[in-house]
Amino acid sequence: MTATAFAALPVSSKVAVMRQHLIDPEVCIRCNTCEETCPHGGIVHNDDNYAVLFDVCTGCGKCLDPCPTGAIANWHDVSSAYSVDEQFSWAQLPAQQAGLAIDATNAARLVPSPIEPPVVAASEATEALMVKAAAPASASRPVVNAFKRNQPATATVVANVQLTAAASDTDVRHIVLRFADGVFPVLEGQSLGIVMPGTDDHGKRHAVRQYSIASPRSGEAGEPNTVALTVKRVPGGLCSNHLCDLPVGASIEVTGPFGATFLMPNDPAAHILMVCSGTGVAPFRGFIERRRQMAAESSSGKLLLFYGAQTPQAMPYASYLEELPAATVLRDLCYSRLADGPKTHVQHRIRASAAVLSALLCDDLTHFYVCGLKGMEQGVEEALAEVCATAGLDWLRIRDRMRSAGRYHVETY
Repeated sequence: MTATAFAALPVSSKVAVMRQHLIDPEVCIRCNTCEETCPHGGIVHNDDNYAVLFDVCTGCGKCLDPCPTGAIANWHDVSSAYSVDEQFSWAQLPAQQAGLAIDATNAARLVPSPIEPPVVAASEATEALMVKAAAPASASRPVVNAFKRNQPATATVVANVQLTAAASDTDVRHIVLRFADGVFPVLEGQSLGIVMPGTDDHGKRHAVRQYSIASPRSGEAGEPNTVALTVKRVPGGLCSNHLCDLPVGASIEVTGPFGATFLMPNDPAAHILMVCSGTGVAPFRGFIERRRQMAAESSSGKLLLFYGAQTPQAMPYASYLEELPAATVLRDLCYSRLADGPKTHVQHRIRASAAVLSALLCDDLTHFYVCGLKGMEQGVEEALAEVCATAGLDWLRIRDRMRSAGRYHVETY
C-alpha cells in the first residue's frame, strides 16, 4: 500500500489532512521492542532513530502496550507524510503543523481507502499512553542520544561484582564503566546502549542492547565519569553473557544516553514512590543515591520503595537496601518464593500500605514510578485502584493528573 492509497480527510476546501504515527526520539530508549512487535513490519531503525513506515502502518495499535516508555504513542496531523529519512534525522519530534484539523473519530490511526478505519480495542494501558508522558517539572534537562552506533563512546570496565548469592539460580551483576572526563553525562532514570561486537548469522550487526543506569549523575560511589549497570545473565542471552563475563580493564562501546521523561525530580521536598521487580531496581538505586547526596540540602521528601524478587538471595542490592536507614528510604522488600512463607508480590504490599499511599497520592509533591517486568504493571494498577477506592478516591483521575504534571512514569518490559 502506498501513501497515495491513504484517504485524505477534508477539513476545508483547501487543506487535506492525514494522521501519521510517529516515534519520539527524545523519549525512545532504542530497545527495539516496537520493531519486534509490529506484525506488519511497519517500524524500522538506523543507527540513530526508530521510524514508522507510513505506507505500511495500519494503525492496529499492537506496538503501543509493549513500548516501555510511551515514545511510540505520538500522532501528528500532516498535509504530507514525513519520510523515513526525515524521521531518522530528528533529535526531537517536530512541532504539530499549524492550521490542520482531523475528524476526531479517526484519531490515532491512519485511514486506508476504500477500507474502513480499523477498530482498535485499546487496553487501559494503551489508553493511558495516549496522554503524553512528561518529565518532572524540577528535573534537570537531560542529554539525549549524544553517542550513536557509528560514533559511540568508549568505556572501560572498572568493576564487575555479582549481586546475587552464588547458590542462587539468578546471576545479576553490578558493572561499573568509566568514561573519559565528562564525555558521557547522565541523569538518574536514563539508560544507555551497549554495542555488541561482531555480527549475527545473517552478517548484520547486532542490535544495540539497552540497560538502565543504576548510579547517580555524580558517578558511582562518588567517582566522576563512572556509570553503574545492573545486568542479569540470561541463558543464551548474547549481550547479557558478554557483559557479565567482561573482566576489569576491558573496553566497551556505548551509545546514548537515552530517556527524557523517566527522570528524578530535583526538588528536595518531592515524595518519590518507587515500585519495581528484579533488575527494575536499577534506576531507583540511582534515585536513592542521589537523594542521599541531597541530604545536605535538608531534603524533606519521602522515598518509598516496593521491591519484589523470588528470594532474598536472588534480589539485587538486598544487603545494600537493608542497611539503609529508614530516614533515607522506607523499603518494603517482597519475596514470592520463600520456602517458609506465603507468596508476596509488590501489589500485596501496596494494598497493605493503603493509608500511607492514599495520602501521598493526593499530595502534589508526590511522584510515582514503576520499573520492571511488563506482567507486574496490571497488578500494580489494580492495587492502586483499590487503595484509592478505599479512601473514596478515583485512581484513574489521579493517575492522569499526575502524568500530565510529569509525576507518573512507567517503564516495563
